[in-house]
Amino acid sequence: QLRLTESGGGMVQAGASLRLACVASGRTLSNFAMGWFRQAPGKEREFVASISWTTSSTYYKDFAKGRFTISKDFSKNTVYLQMNSLKPEDTATYYCAARSGSIVADSRQQWPYWGQGTQVTVSS
Repeated sequence: QLRLTESGGGMVQAGASLRLACVASGRTLSNFAMGWFRQAPGKEREFVASISWTTSSTYYKDFAKGRFTISKDFSKNTVYLQMNSLKPEDTATYYCAARSGSIVADSRQQWPYWGQGTQVTVSS
């Protein structure tokens, strides 16, 4: 059973940076896509970015392009989300997710594996 554990959230001021990490354990990730979603209070969970564990190809939601970078460390079984120039509207719980297959999958229903989430709060 695949287990995902996020870390790296926190409270920062607008303009700051954070790097989230997601450690995968329990199975191999060959042909898997790893992704990040976020959910603000009262809002739907939305896709942020994804990366292919095999090819390192990436896919971003428009709002994430230019400020967020997804990457992976094969040796550590870890996926990262580097977030720069953070804004108050980035405040949310950020979730790591995994699926077998394509990285192009915006809907949460397409991702069967989830972490517990890590809170990011950006103050103005």
